[in-house]
Amino acid sequence: MEILNYLKEEEIIAYFSMEIALFKEIPTYSGGLGVLAGDTVRSAADLSLPFVAITLLHRKGYFRQELTPDGNQIEHPVVWDVERLLTPLPQKVRVTIEGREVVIGAWVYVWRSVTGGKVPVIFLDTDLPENVESDRAITHYLYGGDRRYRLKQEIVLGIGGVRMLKALELSVRKYHINEGHAALLALELLRDEVSCQKEEKACLREVRNLCVFTTHTPVEAGHDRFPYDLVREVLGEPLPIDLLKKLGGKDELNMTLLALNLSGYVNGVAKRHSEVSRNMFPGYVIHSITNGVHTFTWTSPAFRELYDRYIPGWAHEPELLARVDVIPDELLWEAHQREKKSLIELVYEKTGILMEKEVFTLGFARRMTAYKRPTFIFADRERLIRIAKRQPFQVIFAGKAHPQDWEGKRLIQEIFKQARELHPHLKIAFLEDYDLEIAKRMVSGVDLWLNTPQKPFEASGTSGMKAAHNGVLHFSVLDGWWIEGCLEGITGWSIGSPPDEKTDDEARREVEDFYGKLEYAILPTFYNHREHWIRLMKNAIGKLAPYFNSHRMMKRYLSEAYFHQPALFTMNNQHV
Repeated sequence: MEILNYLKEEEIIAYFSMEIALFKEIPTYSGGLGVLAGDTVRSAADLSLPFVAITLLHRKGYFRQELTPDGNQIEHPVVWDVERLLTPLPQKVRVTIEGREVVIGAWVYVWRSVTGGKVPVIFLDTDLPENVESDRAITHYLYGGDRRYRLKQEIVLGIGGVRMLKALELSVRKYHINEGHAALLALELLRDEVSCQKEEKACLREVRNLCVFTTHTPVEAGHDRFPYDLVREVLGEPLPIDLLKKLGGKDELNMTLLALNLSGYVNGVAKRHSEVSRNMFPGYVIHSITNGVHTFTWTSPAFRELYDRYIPGWAHEPELLARVDVIPDELLWEAHQREKKSLIELVYEKTGILMEKEVFTLGFARRMTAYKRPTFIFADRERLIRIAKRQPFQVIFAGKAHPQDWEGKRLIQEIFKQARELHPHLKIAFLEDYDLEIAKRMVSGVDLWLNTPQKPFEASGTSGMKAAHNGVLHFSVLDGWWIEGCLEGITGWSIGSPPDEKTDDEARREVEDFYGKLEYAILPTFYNHREHWIRLMKNAIGKLAPYFNSHRMMKRYLSEAYFHQPALFTMNNQHV
């Protein structure tokens, strides 16, 4: 293809991610990791970077969510038209899995920016006639199956991805490992170095010069681990076992540890997350590049029109949104009301629940899992009812639970139960099958965005950044990006104590903060001081959007990671 031939003329950045969210019709994503990867691709194209993304072709997607009237989640495979949306590539490569040769093909989608920049996204595919039936299914499901299935996928992504880039004759300046799922790419690079019969330190140095690693999860269970017996059965012994254990962990292969030990630059996705990661993996230098969102993508149609009129150039230079004060208040409010009306129409279409445009609307949408605490709002139902009777508000939820996350599924059922029982006092809707399109409508159509994770388990969080681009205020626990973005009562509100403040009963403080600020600060300002509320909306746009965007994020990667030469490296607190 022309774009791939063009890229042969220069060294590229190769960005490996298990999921990438480009748009709804290519359902190869589940949540925040994939959405961030999609925004990364968009900004790389806008900035005309020599950039290629590598992921897997999940023919059956993550899943389509159906919810029963009681909130029971039913998962359905996603059927999508691969041949219509993607272009096949002629190159094929092979990897060894369970002693068998597995053939990997590739498809490409070229993301084109209005600036003229292009980024090819390569989708690796094992559903080929050369493979046995079980191997054809390796790339079918995103986050499906057991650990054996996951390890097979990571072999295809990491090892197969490196080999595919070689088959495409692309010269790679840096390999960016976006979360530990892709860490086996570094193992493949190291195997190539070792085969040249260089000494171990020289081989490690060469690989680290090539690799950048972004870790995304402060949750212990989120780091992929595989027993070495399983690794031998599925992967074989790509390196001497002593060296593999030195790099990946003594007792089992920890993909995060493997990436840490084979990357010259490592970063977390918020300042606080980097601190948490350094505590989890002491002795490693872990930098911080706070996530951002793609400004044009996540700005709603009504606000795009406003920005085009009053802040020309905003889409390519998001820092210009600091000039938001030039927009007349009445036009800003009118744009917000248009997006709110659109969201309320969507709620009615999908749920039959008729919400009111003049009523304060609160939104909560993200993966449904225990540490996100989606039912936090119901901690004190009697107080919730009292507040709603005096100052009415309505709530919109959305989100999927992983098919094997039984607690996450139970939380969805609990939200449905609470919605039924609170119905006379409070309207609550749950939008099923949360995807990119529903997310865009929600982050621009609600009045307040709620985020209540259990600290310190929010690595970054980006939905609140998207809301800020549309003048929607944020109300969140001080974790992830919000520690950096929160100016209390100016850009939004915090829930609970700061990370460095010790309290005897943090849970009680969080509950009191939530209800107290909702009742005495947020709702009275919305209903009684509309001019001040619009001032806060402008604060959210002008003080948050210019920084928390993926253009700024990518420029940081360019200056600190992609053109970075690693200094003396420490592994397990020892110089190597």
